[in-house]
Amino acid sequence: MSDYPAVNGPDTESHPALGQLVSALRQRHNDSIAAVLVYGSCLRSGDIFDGLLDIYLLCDDYPQAYGHGVLALANRLLPPNVFYAEQLWDKQVLRSKVTVISLADFRRGCSRGWFQSYIWGRFAQPTRIAWSRSPQTRQQVEDCLLDAAYTLLHRALPALPAEGSLAELWEGALGLSYGTELRTERSGRARELVLTAADFYRSVTTFHADSLVFPFHVYDERYRSDIPTGVRKTAAWAWRLRVVQGKTLSVLRLVKALFTFEGGLDYIAWKLERHSGEPIEIPERVRRRPLVHMWGFFWGLYRRGIFK
Repeated sequence: MSDYPAVNGPDTESHPALGQLVSALRQRHNDSIAAVLVYGSCLRSGDIFDGLLDIYLLCDDYPQAYGHGVLALANRLLPPNVFYAEQLWDKQVLRSKVTVISLADFRRGCSRGWFQSYIWGRFAQPTRIAWSRSPQTRQQVEDCLLDAAYTLLHRALPALPAEGSLAELWEGALGLSYGTELRTERSGRARELVLTAADFYRSVTTFHADSLVFPFHVYDERYRSDIPTGVRKTAAWAWRLRVVQGKTLSVLRLVKALFTFEGGLDYIAWKLERHSGEPIEIPERVRRRPLVHMWGFFWGLYRRGIFK
């Protein structure tokens, strides 16, 4: 029996539309997909047709998934790659943002060996394994997901108050991770996520409490840690560095998505409007020459407070 908490949500057996989409994606990537993960707002709402369904494809390796070409190289140099995919089902359209990463890179990205929080910060939240090649693969992925929660706890605790509620612990931890990326979500998203998954976070906190490298205690929905001042100072500097590194990588991933994501500029505008509530119009000059003009466009959005 797995130690990963049960996460309710769509899988390929209970949702035929998702099953057809996953089947098409597996075929597109030459049957190199080992597992399919679902997370994010559609998982929380339970409606896979509401907005874009966030899907992660864990592949065996990039050449097998793409062939030997630019996409394989881009995925290796700056994982992951992001695409758009949709599936028509019973007069509804299942729209999805599909992210591709190798199982090996995913395993490293969930571990303490990976400095940047892009993977371990993201997958310390509830995640549904919608499909896996075998029970053994499912167990490997669940181990990675548990490792992601451990890594975020290990990295975040020295930068958080010495005691507080479990909700405050995970809200603060997720907030640190969010802060390392260009984000468009309204403030309070981390708290909303934690409150809707209180049982999940209670479970993973209890599971990892005794294995952390510093004293950490969980009691009555609260926590207490005893971390030396020197460790706290080092952690604070590490998070500052992650912010600089992470926001830089966010920009590079946005640029890459313009070439891998069909209708990438329109997707970016849609996402910004959805989360910020502000109208976003892509200037014609940006559409004609995105690599030349997108920098000024993004800078203008940042100054408007659309990006954080």
